[in-house]
Amino acid sequence: MLLLAAEGYLPGLDLAIFADTGWEPRAVYDHLDRLEREIAEPAGIPILRVSSGNIRADALDPAKRFASMPLHILNPDGGEGMSRRQCTGQYKIRPIKEKVRELLGHPHPQRIPAGVFVEQWIGISTDEFHRAKDADVAYMKNRFPLIEQGFSRSDCQRLLRSRGFGSTPKSSCLGCPYHGNAQWRALREGSPEEWRDVVAFDHAIRAGNARATAEGSPLLGQAYLHRSRRPLDEAPVDRVTAHEWSGRQGDIFDAIADAELENGEADGCSPWACRSGSPAAGDLALAA
Repeated sequence: MLLLAAEGYLPGLDLAIFADTGWEPRAVYDHLDRLEREIAEPAGIPILRVSSGNIRADALDPAKRFASMPLHILNPDGGEGMSRRQCTGQYKIRPIKEKVRELLGHPHPQRIPAGVFVEQWIGISTDEFHRAKDADVAYMKNRFPLIEQGFSRSDCQRLLRSRGFGSTPKSSCLGCPYHGNAQWRALREGSPEEWRDVVAFDHAIRAGNARATAEGSPLLGQAYLHRSRRPLDEAPVDRVTAHEWSGRQGDIFDAIADAELENGEADGCSPWACRSGSPAAGDLALAA
């Protein structure tokens, strides 16, 4: 969307917002810097970076509730579960809404007058049109330019490649429990330092902390990043999943790939298109 707006194929943008969880891959921050330098600044489009804190540090802080991340839980009786997913709302949606209210001149808890709103562009393509929803607040009006222009995920990838951005990384926390095996392998093999970081975090979360659950009590079971509920450095990350295999085969397996995505084989995280479940609130672009 930023490329299309900068090149005049979409209307001009007032600004773009990146919600930073504080624990993105280094490649994402480098890519954001490049986008700002090569695309946004020459087009006169500011990129605002907002944050509600560092999700890694917060998860290990005993003064905070631990269950913000959707961790895989192994209960004492052998039963399996997951902690509630609150990270998208806390670290993506909240700071975006706070910045939008500020830009409108009515920071919380001020009331925003009727008729005062931003038009918010969300990068959902035609492949996931079912995720396109209205905003849940009156001061944000959602718009989906990629769907309006008939852009599929493949179309977006071709456009990025043609402009020299073919290696665009996917935005998500380094230790997102919705990572699939392909992402864990890529991290282990391509970024050893970041891999060591997530392995250390995985070991640190095993018992949660004193306020681990939504009710503010300790975890009864053990928490893991990998869905196998085994330590990350021992988990079967070399196993090729059905989703990964289908992606290697081509369009004939698209239905299988979609099913796997809906079951948690997430390949990225953005506010209004989190693939972990029902749509929450990527990063957005704002137009007058």
